[in-house]
Amino acid sequence: MFPKIVLASNNPGKLAELQAMLAPLGIELVAQAQLGIGEAEEPHRTFVENALAKARHAARESGLPALADDAGLCVDAFGGLPGVDTAFYAMQFGYEKGDANNVRALLEQLEGQSNRRAALVSTLVAVRTPDDPEPLIAVGRAAGEIAREPAGGNGFGFDPVMYIPEFGQTFAQLPPDVKNANSHRGKAARKMVELIRENWS
Repeated sequence: MFPKIVLASNNPGKLAELQAMLAPLGIELVAQAQLGIGEAEEPHRTFVENALAKARHAARESGLPALADDAGLCVDAFGGLPGVDTAFYAMQFGYEKGDANNVRALLEQLEGQSNRRAALVSTLVAVRTPDDPEPLIAVGRAAGEIAREPAGGNGFGFDPVMYIPEFGQTFAQLPPDVKNANSHRGKAARKMVELIRENWS
Protein backbone atom coordinates (compact mmCIF):
# COMPACT_ATOMS: atom_id res chain seq x y z
CA MET A 1 0.00 0.00 0.00
CA PHE A 2 1.22 3.51 -0.77
CA PRO A 3 1.65 5.83 2.23
CA LYS A 4 0.71 8.90 0.24
CA ILE A 5 -1.65 9.56 -2.68
CA VAL A 6 -2.08 12.90 -4.43
CA LEU A 7 -5.64 14.11 -4.92
CA ALA A 8 -6.09 15.68 -8.35
CA SER A 9 -8.31 18.47 -7.03
CA ASN A 10 -7.98 21.84 -5.33
CA ASN A 11 -11.54 21.75 -3.95
CA PRO A 12 -11.25 21.87 -0.12
CA GLY A 13 -14.73 20.36 0.33
CA LYS A 14 -13.80 17.39 -1.84
CA LEU A 15 -10.45 16.92 -0.06
CA ALA A 16 -12.10 16.92 3.39
CA GLU A 17 -14.80 14.45 2.30
CA LEU A 18 -12.40 12.06 0.58
CA GLN A 19 -9.87 12.18 3.43
CA ALA A 20 -12.59 11.04 5.84
CA MET A 21 -13.89 8.38 3.44
CA LEU A 22 -10.46 6.90 2.67
CA ALA A 23 -9.37 6.92 6.33
CA PRO A 24 -9.77 3.10 6.62
CA LEU A 25 -6.79 2.70 4.25
CA GLY A 26 -4.45 4.65 6.53
CA ILE A 27 -3.04 6.66 3.64
CA GLU A 28 -2.31 10.38 3.51
CA LEU A 29 -4.26 12.23 0.82
CA VAL A 30 -2.40 15.33 -0.37
CA ALA A 31 -4.07 18.01 -2.49
CA GLN A 32 -2.17 18.67 -5.72
CA ALA A 33 -2.06 22.40 -4.95
CA GLN A 34 0.11 21.67 -1.90
CA LEU A 35 2.65 20.20 -4.33
CA GLY A 36 2.41 23.17 -6.70
CA ILE A 37 0.53 21.18 -9.34
CA GLY A 38 -1.96 23.08 -11.49
CA GLU A 39 -5.31 21.88 -12.79
CA ALA A 40 -5.37 19.38 -15.66
CA GLU A 41 -7.26 19.94 -18.89
CA GLU A 42 -10.73 18.35 -18.85
CA PRO A 43 -11.73 18.23 -22.51
CA HIS A 44 -13.84 15.08 -22.39
CA ARG A 45 -17.62 14.58 -22.31
CA THR A 46 -17.70 11.77 -19.74
CA PHE A 47 -16.81 11.73 -16.05
CA VAL A 48 -14.54 8.70 -16.39
CA GLU A 49 -12.39 10.20 -19.17
CA ASN A 50 -11.95 13.48 -17.30
CA ALA A 51 -11.13 11.75 -14.00
CA LEU A 52 -8.54 9.61 -15.78
CA ALA A 53 -6.97 12.68 -17.42
CA LYS A 54 -6.79 14.43 -14.03
CA ALA A 55 -5.32 11.39 -12.24
CA ARG A 56 -2.66 10.85 -14.92
CA HIS A 57 -1.70 14.55 -14.85
CA ALA A 58 -1.33 14.58 -11.04
CA ALA A 59 0.69 11.32 -11.07
CA ARG A 60 2.96 12.64 -13.82
CA GLU A 61 3.62 15.95 -12.06
CA SER A 62 4.02 14.52 -8.54
CA GLY A 63 5.69 11.14 -9.08
CA LEU A 64 3.08 9.73 -6.66
CA PRO A 65 0.02 7.55 -7.14
CA ALA A 66 -2.99 9.77 -7.81
CA LEU A 67 -6.71 9.81 -7.19
CA ALA A 68 -9.12 11.97 -9.16
CA ASP A 69 -12.83 12.55 -8.84
CA ASP A 70 -15.00 13.85 -11.62
CA ALA A 71 -18.50 14.44 -10.45
CA GLY A 72 -21.56 16.28 -11.50
CA LEU A 73 -25.29 16.61 -11.61
CA CYS A 74 -27.28 14.74 -14.25
CA VAL A 75 -30.79 16.14 -14.66
CA ASP A 76 -33.41 13.99 -16.41
CA ALA A 77 -35.26 16.94 -17.92
CA PHE A 78 -32.02 18.13 -19.58
CA GLY A 79 -31.06 14.74 -21.04
CA GLY A 80 -28.45 14.14 -18.34
CA LEU A 81 -26.87 17.58 -18.49
CA PRO A 82 -25.08 19.56 -17.02
CA GLY A 83 -22.94 16.44 -16.40
CA VAL A 84 -19.25 17.22 -16.87
CA ASP A 85 -20.05 20.95 -17.13
CA THR A 86 -21.63 21.07 -13.66
CA ALA A 87 -18.95 23.31 -12.08
CA PHE A 88 -19.46 25.92 -14.81
CA TYR A 89 -23.23 25.57 -15.07
CA ALA A 90 -24.11 29.11 -13.97
CA MET A 91 -21.74 30.68 -16.50
CA GLN A 92 -23.93 29.49 -19.39
CA PHE A 93 -26.61 31.83 -18.09
CA GLY A 94 -24.46 34.91 -17.49
CA TYR A 95 -23.67 34.28 -13.82
CA GLU A 96 -20.22 34.07 -12.26
CA LYS A 97 -18.85 30.61 -11.42
CA GLY A 98 -19.85 29.42 -7.96
CA ASP A 99 -22.06 27.05 -5.99
CA ALA A 100 -24.75 29.60 -5.09
CA ASN A 101 -25.06 30.78 -8.70
CA ASN A 102 -25.17 27.19 -9.96
CA VAL A 103 -28.10 26.47 -7.66
CA ARG A 104 -29.83 29.70 -8.70
CA ALA A 105 -29.41 28.97 -12.42
CA LEU A 106 -30.63 25.39 -12.00
CA LEU A 107 -33.80 26.45 -10.17
CA GLU A 108 -34.48 29.06 -12.87
CA GLN A 109 -34.02 26.52 -15.68
CA LEU A 110 -36.30 24.01 -13.94
CA GLU A 111 -39.04 26.59 -13.38
CA GLY A 112 -42.36 25.02 -14.40
CA GLN A 113 -40.80 21.55 -14.98
CA SER A 114 -42.77 18.67 -13.46
CA ASN A 115 -39.94 16.15 -13.99
CA ARG A 116 -37.37 17.14 -11.35
CA ARG A 117 -35.55 13.79 -11.21
CA ALA A 118 -31.78 14.06 -11.03
CA ALA A 119 -28.72 12.18 -9.88
CA LEU A 120 -25.40 13.28 -8.46
CA VAL A 121 -22.71 11.07 -9.98
CA SER A 122 -19.12 10.64 -8.80
CA THR A 123 -16.46 8.77 -10.74
CA LEU A 124 -13.23 8.11 -8.87
CA VAL A 125 -10.13 7.00 -10.77
CA ALA A 126 -6.86 5.95 -9.14
CA VAL A 127 -3.56 5.29 -10.91
CA ARG A 128 -0.21 4.07 -9.55
CA THR A 129 1.73 5.88 -12.27
CA PRO A 130 0.81 8.18 -15.18
CA ASP A 131 1.01 5.18 -17.53
CA ASP A 132 -0.82 2.70 -15.30
CA PRO A 133 -2.59 0.33 -17.76
CA GLU A 134 -5.02 -0.75 -15.06
CA PRO A 135 -6.64 2.31 -13.48
CA LEU A 136 -9.03 1.62 -10.64
CA ILE A 137 -12.50 3.01 -11.40
CA ALA A 138 -15.34 3.38 -8.91
CA VAL A 139 -18.69 5.01 -9.68
CA GLY A 140 -21.25 6.18 -7.14
CA ARG A 141 -24.71 7.54 -7.89
CA ALA A 142 -27.21 9.25 -5.62
CA ALA A 143 -30.62 9.68 -7.19
CA GLY A 144 -33.27 12.11 -6.01
CA GLU A 145 -35.14 15.22 -7.07
CA ILE A 146 -34.30 18.89 -7.34
CA ALA A 147 -36.06 20.75 -4.53
CA ARG A 148 -37.96 23.95 -5.34
CA GLU A 149 -35.74 25.97 -3.03
CA PRO A 150 -32.45 25.41 -1.14
CA ALA A 151 -32.54 23.95 2.37
CA GLY A 152 -29.80 23.07 4.86
CA GLY A 153 -26.35 24.39 5.67
CA ASN A 154 -24.13 21.32 5.32
CA GLY A 155 -22.26 20.20 2.23
CA PHE A 156 -21.44 22.14 -0.92
CA GLY A 157 -22.35 22.29 -4.60
CA PHE A 158 -25.93 21.23 -5.28
CA ASP A 159 -26.38 19.63 -1.84
CA PRO A 160 -28.95 22.28 -0.71
CA VAL A 161 -31.34 21.40 -3.59
CA MET A 162 -30.62 17.67 -3.92
CA TYR A 163 -33.69 16.22 -2.20
CA ILE A 164 -33.37 12.56 -1.23
CA PRO A 165 -36.85 11.00 -0.90
CA GLU A 166 -35.74 8.18 1.43
CA PHE A 167 -34.63 10.78 4.01
CA GLY A 168 -37.25 13.42 3.23
CA GLN A 169 -34.43 16.00 3.26
CA THR A 170 -31.80 17.55 1.03
CA PHE A 171 -28.18 16.41 1.30
CA ALA A 172 -27.37 19.76 2.95
CA GLN A 173 -29.89 19.02 5.74
CA LEU A 174 -28.37 15.65 6.63
CA PRO A 175 -25.64 15.23 9.27
CA PRO A 176 -22.25 14.89 7.49
CA ASP A 177 -21.82 11.21 8.46
CA VAL A 178 -25.25 10.30 7.05
CA LYS A 179 -24.63 12.32 3.91
CA ASN A 180 -21.19 10.77 3.39
CA ALA A 181 -22.61 7.26 3.79
CA ASN A 182 -25.28 7.87 1.15
CA SER A 183 -23.81 10.44 -1.23
CA HIS A 184 -22.52 9.74 -4.73
CA ARG A 185 -18.96 10.40 -3.51
CA GLY A 186 -19.48 8.24 -0.41
CA LYS A 187 -20.66 5.30 -2.51
CA ALA A 188 -17.76 5.70 -4.98
CA ALA A 189 -15.22 6.08 -2.16
CA ARG A 190 -16.36 2.88 -0.43
CA LYS A 191 -15.94 0.98 -3.71
CA MET A 192 -12.52 2.63 -4.22
CA VAL A 193 -11.34 1.59 -0.72
CA GLU A 194 -12.16 -2.02 -1.64
CA LEU A 195 -10.47 -1.75 -5.04
CA ILE A 196 -7.28 -0.29 -3.54
CA ARG A 197 -7.22 -3.01 -0.87
CA GLU A 198 -7.70 -5.77 -3.45
CA ASN A 199 -5.34 -4.44 -6.09
CA TRP A 200 -2.64 -2.33 -4.42
CA SER A 201 -1.95 -4.13 -1.14
